[in-house]
Amino acid sequence: MSKQKLELTWIGKEKRPRLEPRILLEDPARSYHAAQRVTERDLFDNRLIFGDDLLALKALEAEFTGKVKCVFIDPPYNTGSAFTHYDDGLEHSIWLGLMRDRLEIIRRLLADDGSLWITIDDNEAHYLKVLCDGVFGRPNFIANLAWHKRVSPANDAKYFSGDFDHVLVYAKSKDLWRPNRLEKNKAQLANYRNLDNDPRGVWNSAAYTCAKTAEERPTLFYAIQQPNTGKEVWPSRTRVWAYDKNTHLKNVERGLLYWGKDGQGSMPRIKKFLTETKPVVPRSIWSYDEAGHNQESRLEIDKLFPGDPFTTPKPEKLLKRVIEIATNPNDLVLDSFAGSGTTGAVTHKMGRRWIMIELGEHCHTHIIPRLKKVIDGDDPGGITQAVGWQGGGGFRYYRLAPSLIVNDRWGNSVINPDYNAAQLAEALCKLEGFSYAPSETRWWQHGHSSERDFIYVTTQNLSAEQLQALSDEVGGEQSLLICCAAFHSVTAARAAERWPNLTLKKIPKMVLARCEWGHDDYSLNVANLPMAASPEPTDASAVPCWGAKVHGGKTADSRQSGLFQEGEV
Repeated sequence: MSKQKLELTWIGKEKRPRLEPRILLEDPARSYHAAQRVTERDLFDNRLIFGDDLLALKALEAEFTGKVKCVFIDPPYNTGSAFTHYDDGLEHSIWLGLMRDRLEIIRRLLADDGSLWITIDDNEAHYLKVLCDGVFGRPNFIANLAWHKRVSPANDAKYFSGDFDHVLVYAKSKDLWRPNRLEKNKAQLANYRNLDNDPRGVWNSAAYTCAKTAEERPTLFYAIQQPNTGKEVWPSRTRVWAYDKNTHLKNVERGLLYWGKDGQGSMPRIKKFLTETKPVVPRSIWSYDEAGHNQESRLEIDKLFPGDPFTTPKPEKLLKRVIEIATNPNDLVLDSFAGSGTTGAVTHKMGRRWIMIELGEHCHTHIIPRLKKVIDGDDPGGITQAVGWQGGGGFRYYRLAPSLIVNDRWGNSVINPDYNAAQLAEALCKLEGFSYAPSETRWWQHGHSSERDFIYVTTQNLSAEQLQALSDEVGGEQSLLICCAAFHSVTAARAAERWPNLTLKKIPKMVLARCEWGHDDYSLNVANLPMAASPEPTDASAVPCWGAKVHGGKTADSRQSGLFQEGEV
């Protein structure tokens, strides 16, 4: 009998965008750095990218594949509500498709021991879980955390007060990823006292027995002596001692048994000193006391931008909890739905490197001013005091370059005239899988794919004499890809015979079929997306799919538009 699996499918699932790997252009006027170093650990090469997040993720792929330790994203929840900074109502099928496209690139960007954290609510959490299973592999699912985001109940709720959000956690490889343990909180520390004035300091106590029977563990069923009364003390036959006789004698010798305040207790407990305990394993329910809540996050933003709060921020405590579990100092954190910039602000304060991507204008009105305050040490709120932040470091601001290929006035595909020579060379390096690294000494070396394989980009028409000169300079031990407007007096096939160390390609013809040129917006914004028609089901094994109609940028109820379909492994 063949194995079966449930696969999430939706209208338009088979359609995938052919993304153009854009280059990133730095705008030094918007980049920002502290005037001087505050500590030796200051980090300056963080990146804020303005542009469509899917295109920006694709732009990062060549340089950052396998290098990101933690990705935190807070995508639009697809609730049907119109937010100030997001159009958050998307037809369900399109939402799933666009999330899938992003997750696939994110997985490639993650380091082998990296992890993904996604905040989401009930509307899409369970569909998103199955979608992530498909991208990351179900064995790499770590946990579905519950973040208690609301202090008081929503009494205007029709059914239940939505008091928590989901935080889905996936590893690139579960075998390699390990969470950092957490320091004990105030409530946990309050359990440590020193009832007997032990010189080793405060301690907590644990049961001296374990959940095993005398039949299961006969070596743990024996009598011990009460030190003050001299009586023999036996454990229950259904719950024997947690230690064998030899270990018990060592525990007695070390003074680890506690017999109550007067020393006359009938059963001992074992002392656990605070100085000898490990940090705490993270739990799957996060209270607002430790991870913040919505009201707290709004107050944080209101202090930064009085009278102009961002509608849906996340509290700094929540990001602190994620980052301290998922990363170590100097690790790289990515957030491709930057929103108000909380991820970058918290990551910066905690001594991690960061990349944030944001398309909305609040990239300039909220994120940049917020980061400047963090860097200048003028942001006293959030986690500033908890981590002892005093300012420092900086970031570079980038925007996505325009599309490399455009149509001229006659409808012909041509290289975008806005590109200068260096930008063209960098763009073709990225398209051809080369690292852009212009040589200061070799005029024909614009990038490399290995120590002996190089690329040269020019808009000139090259003659046979020029190609011969290039071949001579490259030499027989190296190879060169030449991207040029045209080459005279020789075909590509003849050129390969005559100059085996050269490969010739014509621009823009060499790249025309590669990508969707001129497509600038893949955002999760219903106003910018075509709605897929709902075809008649053709597969009898598929559960019917209910499409949603769009009215003025809002969706009708589309909760049923996803479907599960059985398929053989």
